[in-house]
Amino acid sequence: MRWLVAIIIILIVSLILESGLLAFAAYVLLAMLFLSRFMAWNWIGNLTATRQIAPLITQHSPLTGYEIGQTVPVKLTIKNDSWLPVPWVLMEDLLPQAHGLTPEGMGGPRLKIIKGRRIRLSMLRPGRQVALEYTLELQLRGYYQIGPLVLESGDVFGLHRRYRAVTEPHFLLVYPKVVPLEGFDLASRRPVGEIRLAHRLFEDPTRIAGVREYQRGDPLNRVHWRATARTGTLHSKIYEPSTIAGATIVLDFHKSGYAPRGEPFRSELAATTAASLANAVYETGQQVGLVTNGRDAADRIRVEGWDQDYRTRITALQAPAMLDESTRLQPQVVATRRGVEQFQLIRETLGRVELTDGLTFAQLVLETADRLPRDATVIAILPEVSVETALALGNLRRQGYAVSAVLILIDDEHFEQTFGRLMAEGISDIRHLRDEKGLPTLCQHQAMRATTYLISVDLA
Repeated sequence: MRWLVAIIIILIVSLILESGLLAFAAYVLLAMLFLSRFMAWNWIGNLTATRQIAPLITQHSPLTGYEIGQTVPVKLTIKNDSWLPVPWVLMEDLLPQAHGLTPEGMGGPRLKIIKGRRIRLSMLRPGRQVALEYTLELQLRGYYQIGPLVLESGDVFGLHRRYRAVTEPHFLLVYPKVVPLEGFDLASRRPVGEIRLAHRLFEDPTRIAGVREYQRGDPLNRVHWRATARTGTLHSKIYEPSTIAGATIVLDFHKSGYAPRGEPFRSELAATTAASLANAVYETGQQVGLVTNGRDAADRIRVEGWDQDYRTRITALQAPAMLDESTRLQPQVVATRRGVEQFQLIRETLGRVELTDGLTFAQLVLETADRLPRDATVIAILPEVSVETALALGNLRRQGYAVSAVLILIDDEHFEQTFGRLMAEGISDIRHLRDEKGLPTLCQHQAMRATTYLISVDLA
């Protein structure tokens, strides 16, 4: 626009001065302006690209999972479909800066480029293609957006530049680490706690409460043969109405509990703890579920989307970045049940979960209390314990739930206060996890305990 205004001014001056040479220069400049704009549009408009990620994934199967530490080769092929050559094109495959990458894409706590580069400057002849290749190392769990590929080109005079996204993004799901838990016998099926039910939903055949006279329909394995032989009439066993029926893991992922100086390691430890506990319960054949107030990265992308029309390079670079805040007031719930797919659903949910500014832990418990089964232990994974959080857990305990708490990296200054708040609400089963090294023995003492509750606190 500035060049067009300048040409008009030159033409007006040439008419006033009656200078044909000045008018000719204005016409030449005008022709150059339109030619450069045409070249810029034509060059970048005829470029196409495809992305391949090994193992091959598509936009229709975005939940192909990867493990932490796995390397992922990424290859992009850019082709010039025009009959005109492209003198220069700058190609950049965008990666989410919100996940810790520097603008150059080298290093970062979540993704790391260990081979190749995601930026390349090249010239493309008609019908030719060029490849852009790099390899990512997945260092932490998460749901990562790879792409889109942004192209930048312009005319040879430097008057116009155009930006264009030629591929839609792909998404990589990285599962949280699963640490095997030691110190409990899988055959005992008591890895997380035992509860006495308010209603007789299940009976434990290993706990005999007494005997009664035989009733029609009692199975033979229920008959108490010693009492039958002693009395001369059939008697049946009465079992305790108590059982171990798995666990519902309640993960607090509210951003207020995770100080920036401890991120992302504190939140990763919380997710790893949840995945490890879920795996331990799942392997015993018990029911397991997950409730969290964190936001779903896949849902965030569906709601926020991404912009394909890039007017400036800054807009292009900011497109895949995560918004700083999320006020979405909807918890993520994996219903507590048994099944071969249950642990996989929980692991996928934990892979996509992100910190949120929405529901607090107390609000989460209030919102989902009616969906928590009473025959499963509630395991709360907490980065901090406010008064409201302690009251919410206390209310669950008073409603008949068995409640355990796992504290994640509580500093010594606030630990005593945190412990006191939970004890005041009757929460006695308290575990303190300082680092991942302590995770394998998290349930060790609980499996060998003799009483209903165990206080397991590391004050060292």
